[in-house]
Amino acid sequence: MKDATKSYQAKPADVERNWVIVDAAGKPLGRIATEVALMLRGKRKPTFTPHVDTGDFVVVVNARKVLLTGNKLADKVYYRHSAWVGSLKETTAGELLDKHPDRVIKFAVKGMLPKNKLGRKLLTKLKVYAGSDHPHGAQKPQPVKL
Repeated sequence: MKDATKSYQAKPADVERNWVIVDAAGKPLGRIATEVALMLRGKRKPTFTPHVDTGDFVVVVNARKVLLTGNKLADKVYYRHSAWVGSLKETTAGELLDKHPDRVIKFAVKGMLPKNKLGRKLLTKLKVYAGSDHPHGAQKPQPVKL
């Protein structure tokens, strides 16, 4: 007799991945990042398995128009360090949004993914573009309302 309480675990070969498109215009950064992170992990799918990549490909457009509430444009600081003494660089969110608007969303989503090999693999399925144009029309991404 088969055990009726056996749980399902997805196999990497059985996972069906879709392409979705998210419009970031006028929406708060944190809300977009949480929804995108959930889609990348596949947590909204019934086949979700924590140690398997079951998520979808996500295309984020209009990253330049993302909304940062309060004084975050001036107060939020991104740091990078090259491991040399005195090489700590600081960039505010406003400067980063002007120069590289895609990185603001990418950094926010990266912070919400697992800090391991799976998280790094999931981040490669995220495509962020500053404007409304993207080269993924052939994949027929489905629009998602947030």
